[in-house]
Amino acid sequence: MTVRVFIPGVLRDCCAGASELTLSAVTVRAALEQLERSHAPLYRSICDETGAVRRHVNLFVNLDNIRDGAGVDTALATGDTITIMPAVSGG
Repeated sequence: MTVRVFIPGVLRDCCAGASELTLSAVTVRAALEQLERSHAPLYRSICDETGAVRRHVNLFVNLDNIRDGAGVDTALATGDTITIMPAVSGG
């Protein structure tokens, strides 16, 4: 399954400035494993040392937050888009 991963501006330095990556994965977990191998700094920004998605990062498959469904075991289909949404804070 070929899927796109949208990289927000704040994380683009972790993947040589790319705004989007193309991966072949059947689940979000498989996509994250590919990111760990190919773009380790990006992976570390998304996942903690245990491999769990950091609590201040949301991952969406198309329009659905993975936390509202099967989590990292969310199934992917060809053409899906994974969007990485880190929390924004400030004052």
